[in-house]
Amino acid sequence: MSVPQGFSRGQAALIENDIQALQIADEVAAEFVRDASVRDRERRLPHAELELFSRTGLGGITVPRAYGGAGVSSVTLALVIARIARADASLGHIPQNHFYALEVLRVNGSPEQRRRLYAEVLAGARFGNALAEIGTRTAQERTTRLRREGGGYRIQGRKFYATGALYAQRVPTLAIDDDGVQQLAFVERHAPGLEIVDDWDGFGQRTSASGTVNFNEVPVAAEDVVPFQSAFARPTTVGPLAQLLHAAIDAGIARAAWEDTLAFVGRRARPWIDSGVGSATEDPLTLQILGRLSSRLQGAEALLERAGESVDRAQAAPDAESVAAASIAVAEARAITTEVALDAANRLLELGGSRATLAEYNLDRHWRNARTHTLHDPVRWKYHAVGNYYLNDALPPRRGTI
Repeated sequence: MSVPQGFSRGQAALIENDIQALQIADEVAAEFVRDASVRDRERRLPHAELELFSRTGLGGITVPRAYGGAGVSSVTLALVIARIARADASLGHIPQNHFYALEVLRVNGSPEQRRRLYAEVLAGARFGNALAEIGTRTAQERTTRLRREGGGYRIQGRKFYATGALYAQRVPTLAIDDDGVQQLAFVERHAPGLEIVDDWDGFGQRTSASGTVNFNEVPVAAEDVVPFQSAFARPTTVGPLAQLLHAAIDAGIARAAWEDTLAFVGRRARPWIDSGVGSATEDPLTLQILGRLSSRLQGAEALLERAGESVDRAQAAPDAESVAAASIAVAEARAITTEVALDAANRLLELGGSRATLAEYNLDRHWRNARTHTLHDPVRWKYHAVGNYYLNDALPPRRGTI
């Protein structure tokens, strides 16, 4: 794997502004896309690719300027994630929880916690996640426990959908403390009793490693525990930012499927597709489908940027109204990016015909990735929240799924 221009190996670069972040994202994405199909087909875990992501400084772009980072806008962050997901959907997905944890740290961490953990990220550390659980009555219920012991804590429990944990230096873990309050513990990757199991076998997002994390009386220092529940008890942008990044992943998948459709059907050269497979067509139905899809895709991308701007406003001045407006703008973008990702992936196979399903092209990965990732949370509830907001002035609930 080559290295982006101007970057030297063995150190984490410091990205200084939004323009540089987007330039580096484009260079890194150009590296990622070359073997994206092979990684998916053979389930090659992207350890080297994630090292490149970290060493270029992309993992630290949301660290505030006061702590030495670029403090990029939410718009820029969404575009970075979309560009990486366009190259490889799993690689776009893996950093989502990293940036989510950094947002929790920003709004709820103490100055000392922010200083220390931000410094780790700027040095190249990656944060995974151990948030969700399976087997509970609702998606919001948690059974993992954080028990005080001496001056620190012990964690006992089991997590799933732990995207990024396998590749991380810390695993932010959602657990219930002795008072029944949810806390986010930034657990060190090699803490005794922490077991990360590579058992993710979904048909899409195959290299996201979104599998199991087991905690068997895992020790965690008190200074590594950040309040979590209060980030939703008051207006903050933790929820909208999380959903903005999910929308960016879907937008990236949609754009990749669109570009591969043009390559396969219309001889647009792509190095991973034989440019002679398809032929330019004047079929009016094909042109109608492509015209409609292009319009919806560009509309979705515009909504994504609009949503990022709304999140930026809410971060600058968080209150009930600004955070609600951000949540609704993100919900609108998330709903449309969900639909256009699925539509673009479907149309690629429809217009490409049966040959598009051959393993040598692996074009079905776009559909598999879109179908898997868009199941993260039900889009039908987003439309409900949007309609309720505009018709009844009802503020959406504060949680990470709206």
